[in-house]
Amino acid sequence: MTETPEMPGTASPTGADARRGLFRPGDRVQLTDEKTRLSTITLTPGGAYHTHRGVLWHDEIIGLPEGSRVSNSEGFSYLALRPLLSDFVLSMPRGAAVVYPKDAGQIVTMADIFPGARVVEAGVGSGALSISLLRAVGDGGVLHSIERREEFADVAKGNVTTFFGGEHPAWKVSIGDFQDRVVELEEPGSVDRVVLDMLAPWECTDAVATVLAPGGVWISYVATATQLSRTAEAIREDGRFTNPVSWESMVRGWHVEGLAVRPDHRMVAHTGFLLVTRRLSDGAEPVYPAKRTSKSDFQPEDVEAWTPEREWEPGEIGERGVSSKKLRRAAKDAASMVQRGAFRIVKGGEEHDG
Repeated sequence: MTETPEMPGTASPTGADARRGLFRPGDRVQLTDEKTRLSTITLTPGGAYHTHRGVLWHDEIIGLPEGSRVSNSEGFSYLALRPLLSDFVLSMPRGAAVVYPKDAGQIVTMADIFPGARVVEAGVGSGALSISLLRAVGDGGVLHSIERREEFADVAKGNVTTFFGGEHPAWKVSIGDFQDRVVELEEPGSVDRVVLDMLAPWECTDAVATVLAPGGVWISYVATATQLSRTAEAIREDGRFTNPVSWESMVRGWHVEGLAVRPDHRMVAHTGFLLVTRRLSDGAEPVYPAKRTSKSDFQPEDVEAWTPEREWEPGEIGERGVSSKKLRRAAKDAASMVQRGAFRIVKGGEEHDG
């Protein structure tokens, strides 16, 4: 990974001091205006945040506690707070679709990612899930991320470095196919948790079984019901794992204002399925539910229903590719954020670098 200096004013890129106390030079600050539009700036002595409604000087914020209300040159007010992880994830440059906070939280909890754990992740994407995993394992753990495409890894590196204000000591990134690289780079039975966010996790059962310690957890994030079914059947067929459990989560916000209490008109519904299983000890027989008489085995036509390499016809539903142009732009944006220590407005308003 490219070396990046720590943000000024922070003792450690992962230390708690960077998340508490008075605002300091180098801190990222989220400004909420009177129309609830969000903008994010990086505090610089003598710096200014310009909009068509006036100028807000950074020196007016430096030294204040979080939750302070500040006004610009024209009297427009802003609420100043440090941005949350969810704010950053939904606004950072993307090469691939991000794992939403609702799913990242489920992965960290349901896979029991603990401080000091040794975790292997495949499918780094834009780095959203990597940030949550790094927070969970802490400085004393290890997160080994394996990504097939170097362009995606570059975007993720920029986003992770920007969020932590420097390189995280627990993170390393490797390029290549998971099923090949993980058995080359990890000792058999040495990994506590495996997290897969990829098109074909069913191809990785042998590799996961090789590196995962007995009792270790394997959790997969897949987008479609076909992927979910094929992964579950591959795990059962392998015989070295517990019976897989799968689910999805949906989040519906509520509008609460006086007696006007109702569900929001919009919600974060299906984003993906989660499937979790655990490694058995060598030689142990799995305990699976008795098969019902209904069809459970894949036929040749079922196997061809989803393959990553398949050419999709117009009108069919398949995996949307990411153009090289978009990847280059996202990587450039992520690298730029590392230099200026800022990220885009979460929603609404205009973007201005602090």
